[in-house]
Amino acid sequence: MLTRPTLDALLARYEAMAEAARANDWDRLAALEREAAALRDTARLGADATADAAAMATLPAAEADALRVGIERLLALDAEIRTHTDPFLASVRKLLAGGRQERAVRNAYGALAP
Repeated sequence: MLTRPTLDALLARYEAMAEAARANDWDRLAALEREAAALRDTARLGADATADAAAMATLPAAEADALRVGIERLLALDAEIRTHTDPFLASVRKLLAGGRQERAVRNAYGALAP
């Protein structure tokens, strides 16, 4: 189950990831993503949907609301990060595809060169 400390740690990583994405610091972003993935895996470890639903039902309203707000913030940060990373990844894909096409042409017609 996602606990408040885990959520706070995830939020800190996502805030830093958004900052790295704004600065086009892809190495830092990748390192932070690995840390966030480890936190997500920890939250999922031993998760039991039935037990989690029961635990969520017994949470005080303020705590449940804080978790909801935190999750909404995580989703907003994720969307912001994607606005920076998607164009970068598209340009990398285009660059890699161009190199692949050039190699294919050289392989196909290279034997014809004098």
